[in-house]
Amino acid sequence: MSTLIPAVTEKPKVNEEYAQQKKARGSIDWKQFGLAMLLVGPNLILLAVFTYRPLLDNIRLSFYHWNISSTRQTFIGFQNYIEWFTADDTARVVFNTVVFTLAAVVGSMVIGLALALLLDQKLFGRGAVRSMVFAPYVIAGAAIGVAFQFVFDPNYGLIQYFLNLINVDVPNFYQNSNWALFMVTTTYIWKNVGYVFVIYLAALQGRREDLDEAAEIDGTSATRRFFRVLMPQLRGTTFFLSITVLLNSFQVFDIINAMTKGGPFGYGTSTMVFQVYQETFVNGRAGYGAAVATIMFLVVLVVTAIQVRFQEKGNE
Repeated sequence: MSTLIPAVTEKPKVNEEYAQQKKARGSIDWKQFGLAMLLVGPNLILLAVFTYRPLLDNIRLSFYHWNISSTRQTFIGFQNYIEWFTADDTARVVFNTVVFTLAAVVGSMVIGLALALLLDQKLFGRGAVRSMVFAPYVIAGAAIGVAFQFVFDPNYGLIQYFLNLINVDVPNFYQNSNWALFMVTTTYIWKNVGYVFVIYLAALQGRREDLDEAAEIDGTSATRRFFRVLMPQLRGTTFFLSITVLLNSFQVFDIINAMTKGGPFGYGTSTMVFQVYQETFVNGRAGYGAAVATIMFLVVLVVTAIQVRFQEKGNE
């Protein structure tokens, strides 16, 4: 008679090496952590003191009515925000901000890329031309704004001279809001294009030449080669520039202040950042100016998050 012997199931052995690696990953190397904090700590402290603390204080101040010359602050809740969203001049300020920012970003990047493609070729005197293209970027915006007042002056400016040669009426850039916005936008693009040019030029010099050679051997047209071979290699650079140029354009103050002081007719060329200055330091309404600054911060935060999301999808 046969006896049934129950099968003995052995417990799987634990991979000790894997367990040790997992434990090592979960533990903190305090020596490396201390070194990292020693190197990064000062920057974090500076960011906390000079960036995040003023940001939080600005948000707090936006809920108060406060004259900047007074020591007394009166809590009014969301009244500053309600006033801004219902004010008559808000639509014009938002329109100026959107048009100026989009035109500055698109114009700077298109012209900067075109100049980078041109001056990446082996041309005579390209080093001097590169310096000339980049030079306006390092000049103070206020100085450029004053200089370009003579360019756009309807009576004796440079544009007036050339338009008179072909018998075209000269627009009054200082009395028409739309022409004034065109004037300050063009001036800023002229100043900012050197920055975009240098970044794109560095990216072009680091691209893979074998891809260009392969496309040329295959007989690919210049337009197709630009969009299918070159631009994918510049995707990261384009993403970086789109964020930095957007942020810089959104905060332009010096050129507008030097050329039009936000006018004509009060808010003809006033953007949100100029309105912050106007309300805080001219009208003495620091709480209202803080509310506009907070709205600016939220808009920039949302736009940047959307750009990052699109970049992640593009990489995927």
